[in-house]
Amino acid sequence: MSDAELIARLRAAGCVFAEEEAAEIRRVRGDDAAAVEAVVLARTAGVPLEQALGVASFAGVEVGVAPGVFVPRARAEAIVDAAVAARPDARIVVDLGCGAGAIAAALATRLPRAEVHAVDVDPAAVAVAAENGARHRFSAHRGDWWTGLPAQLRGRIELAAAYLPHVPTRELARIPRDFREHEPEGAVHGGADGLDPFRAVLAGMEAWTAAGGAFVTLVAGEQVETARGLVGARPLEVLEVDDDAVLIVSR
Repeated sequence: MSDAELIARLRAAGCVFAEEEAAEIRRVRGDDAAAVEAVVLARTAGVPLEQALGVASFAGVEVGVAPGVFVPRARAEAIVDAAVAARPDARIVVDLGCGAGAIAAALATRLPRAEVHAVDVDPAAVAVAAENGARHRFSAHRGDWWTGLPAQLRGRIELAAAYLPHVPTRELARIPRDFREHEPEGAVHGGADGLDPFRAVLAGMEAWTAAGGAFVTLVAGEQVETARGLVGARPLEVLEVDDDAVLIVSR
């Protein structure tokens, strides 16, 4: 089909950014008519574009994704930028709650001398992250936050980054339908105020990070003051990014 036909079909399927999606489909699938048709049919059925394509572009790298696995969000690229700027010499780096491992892949690329690990509690996500790790030089592990990491990393992590679930319970229904129906709720649901995963990570920070280490994440702008209270006496830097804020918590 022509580019115009592709855009028209995507728009008819309800794709708000039909032109951008068409360009990405052409980039990945080229002129393979059958492959393009398969992606269009998946999008018409409500499957997120990245899952339909099997790949996602994120922070300068391309990672594989799969049905049922959290799709990397462009807004999370700010976490990578801030993490690299905050600890450019970090040698032990982790991606907590990694999903497909997009943050780990980007950090491994930008910090080529670092040993990078990724961890997620979802076995489907870990399987995809392991495949991406083989391509992008990081190790994937299954487990709950810090405790899923190899024991030998305890007290040695210099940089931790995470796009934590931070959607409050009351906001879950506002997540776009394609993501809501094709990603695990646990990948986005942050509890009553959206900050339960943030609390969990902070609770293990002193035990797992090295002196001078940092934890970098992103929250909605309206969550900053609550997050600031949870951080307590730890050094905190807040970087505003559109309607969000990147938090850099240091030891």
